[in-house]
Amino acid sequence: MSKNELKKYKSFSELELNDKLLKGIYAYGFEKPSNIQEIAIHPIINRKDVIAQSQSGTGKTGSFLISVIEILLRKLSIKNQVLILAPTRELAIQINTVTCELIRYTNLKSAVFIGGTSSTKFIDNNISIGTPGRIFDLIKKRILPVENIEILVLDEADEMLSRGFKDQVYNILKILRSDCQVALFSATMPKDILQLSETFMKEPLKILIQKEALTLDGIRQYYIPMEKESHKLDTLYDLYKLIKVTQCIIYTNSKKKTESVAESLNNDGFAVSCMHGGMEQNLRKQVMDDFRHGQIKILITTDILSRGIDIQQISLVINYDLPKETETYIHRIGRSGRFGRKGTAINFVSQYDITTLKAIERFYDTAIQPLPSDVQSVIIT
Repeated sequence: MSKNELKKYKSFSELELNDKLLKGIYAYGFEKPSNIQEIAIHPIINRKDVIAQSQSGTGKTGSFLISVIEILLRKLSIKNQVLILAPTRELAIQINTVTCELIRYTNLKSAVFIGGTSSTKFIDNNISIGTPGRIFDLIKKRILPVENIEILVLDEADEMLSRGFKDQVYNILKILRSDCQVALFSATMPKDILQLSETFMKEPLKILIQKEALTLDGIRQYYIPMEKESHKLDTLYDLYKLIKVTQCIIYTNSKKKTESVAESLNNDGFAVSCMHGGMEQNLRKQVMDDFRHGQIKILITTDILSRGIDIQQISLVINYDLPKETETYIHRIGRSGRFGRKGTAINFVSQYDITTLKAIERFYDTAIQPLPSDVQSVIIT
C-alpha cells in the first residue's frame, strides 16, 4: 500500500466533504475523525476496496457511512446504490438511525430492511441497510433491484462471513455487479476471514491492528472466582446490591439462561429486563428502545447485543458466562468504554472457566485481575 493511501486526515474539513454532509456530521456530535476515520474514509471515497479492523467503539460505523454518503453526494442521485449488511436487526436499525442523522441536510434517503418490515421503500431510497437473510430474500423476489448497487459494506464482517451468514452473503455477492466496491469492517479479523475476502475483493487496502492491541485501554477488567456454576446467581445478587451504575449489560451464553437469570432476579425484587434472538421482533425492539432511553437500567442478554451497539450510558459489562469464542470477548466488553469513555468488565469464573479465562488473557495479551473487595471503588459510574 502506498503512503498516500495511509494518509491521516485530522479534520473532516480536510477530507473536503460536501457541506451538507459536514453539517450532519457536526450536528450528530462528531467533532473530529477518530483514528480509524482518519485513515479509512479517504480510500473508500476514492473507490478502493477496504478491509478495516479497529477496536469496538472507535467509529467504524461513521467511517463507512461518511464515505458512502460523500460518494452519493458527488454523483447524480441514483437509487439503491449502496447496500449495507449487518448481522443483527438491532445493529441494522442502529446503522440506519446514524445514517438518517448524517443525511439529514441532504436529499438522500435510507431505509432498513429486517424481518417483518415493509419492502416498499426500495423504490426511492439511496442506501439500503439490512440483515443478510432479509436482503437475500428481497433480491430473490426481485423486490430489491441490484443493478444499481455500486457499493457493498459488511459491518461486523467476521460474523458475516462465518457460521449461518456466510452462504447468504456469498449468494448476495454472486448476484451483485462484478465491479461492485466492497468494504469490510470489524473489530476482529481472523486469518481465515482475510483469506475468504480475497475471493471477492479487488486488491483491497488492509487497515489492520494486531490482536495484542485489541483490548480497550479504557476498560478495567476483573474476574470473580467461584467454586460452582450455581454460585453465579448469588454473586450477581451481591453485586447488584453494591453497585450503582447508570446502565449495565449482563451476558449469558444461552436464551434459556438469559430468561432464568432475569426471572430469578425479578422474583427477588431486582428490576431487570432480558433480550435474546428467540423473542418476537416487536418485543426485542421495545426492550432495546427502553434500554436506549434509560428506562431499563440492567439488561440480561445473549451475544445478540455484543456487536456494534452504542449506548453511551453503559459503564459496566458483566460476563455471567465467559464467551464461547475468544474473539467475542472484545465485542462484549466493548459495550462499555465506547469512543474513549471509561468502563468496567467483570467476569464470573467457575472452576470450569479457568482455561477459557487464561485463553482470553493470552489472546489479547492482557491481565484480568481479581475483583477487589472494595468493589465500588473500581466501578466507573
